Amino acid sequence: MNVKICGLTNIADARVARDAGADYFGFIFYAKSPRAVSPEQVAQIVGELGDGARAIGVFVNERPEQIREIVAACGLYAAQVHGDELAEDFAALPLRLWRAMRIEDGVAVPDPAAWSADCYVIDAAVPGQYGGTGVTADWHAAARIAQDRPVLLAGGLHPGNVREAIRCVSPMGVDVSSGVELEPGRKDHEAVRRFIALAKGME
Repeated sequence: MNVKICGLTNIADARVARDAGADYFGFIFYAKSPRAVSPEQVAQIVGELGDGARAIGVFVNERPEQIREIVAACGLYAAQVHGDELAEDFAALPLRLWRAMRIEDGVAVPDPAAWSADCYVIDAAVPGQYGGTGVTADWHAAARIAQDRPVLLAGGLHPGNVREAIRCVSPMGVDVSSGVELEPGRKDHEAVRRFIALAKGME
């Protein structure tokens, strides 16, 4: 079971996630997010995490060319697009791409069939917001998508429900941000450790 700790903003939180066994480290390049970070911050954190740390850049309605530049500058493993991007704009982008989607009335938006992504991040649908809401996603709809595609389940996960979520959805991994925080951008280290241990215990 893969675990992504998202919304990281500092090296102390990132080190705790790494030492607890996180597989992916998420950094949000979206100025309106309370967890927003700069490329300079992320490059420093990724450098300190060491070789092999798979950092994911989360982007919202950013130009593909800008995404490619940030991925290269920060040494990111993949780019996760989390806004209203169009598949055709990313079809020729030479990098590992993750596509976030929300479940609206049981249907994934955007249509996963339109995207050629390495991973599909299933999140909750909250009008006017792009993730990090703490709202639980539609697990039953996510389970249908996970039957055919590599899915990372996000949206409202925390140590108290991650095992139930994994049983219901059978995703390739889980993605948490607000569910292991003391406040936006600052992680609860014990909650991070518990979340990872519980998720990994489902293998």
